[in-house]
Amino acid sequence: MRKTYPFLFLILLFTASSCSIYNFTGTGPIDAKTFQVNYFPNNAELIEPGLDRRFTLQLQDLIQSQTNLNLVKTGGDLTYEGEIVDYRISPMTATADQQASQNRLTIRVNVRFFNKKKETDNFEKTFEFYYDYPATQQLNGGTLDTALKEIFDRITQDIFNDSLAKW
Repeated sequence: MRKTYPFLFLILLFTASSCSIYNFTGTGPIDAKTFQVNYFPNNAELIEPGLDRRFTLQLQDLIQSQTNLNLVKTGGDLTYEGEIVDYRISPMTATADQQASQNRLTIRVNVRFFNKKKETDNFEKTFEFYYDYPATQQLNGGTLDTALKEIFDRITQDIFNDSLAKW
């Protein structure tokens, strides 16, 4: 029984030391200590009030929750900026009498990422996602909240993956 303790200790030590290279979010070692997320204005033709603020805050929250970086207002080692360039509602499927049975909300965000510590990581890229909902529902209240949450969860995670996780 005593011989298993050194073996268990070695496994525990190896596991603990490997966490310094990668963490559970999939990011590798990051030289940066701070990040900033500049305001993402809504430059889409169709304007949804509060969309810009909601997206900006959700991106900040995601980075804070998945890294140990500190959020700053200016001078961050990592900077995220951009604009919401498209907010569009389109009919997707039709019924036999040529009426929409399903609509799609699509949001596209243009993002510029700057890494002061490693400028080769800088990029400008567009991220887009959608949410389908029944045409019998209005896109407001709970339907809108659900749509925006699902779309922003996907877009912010894609931004995180491209900028920090390198997936």
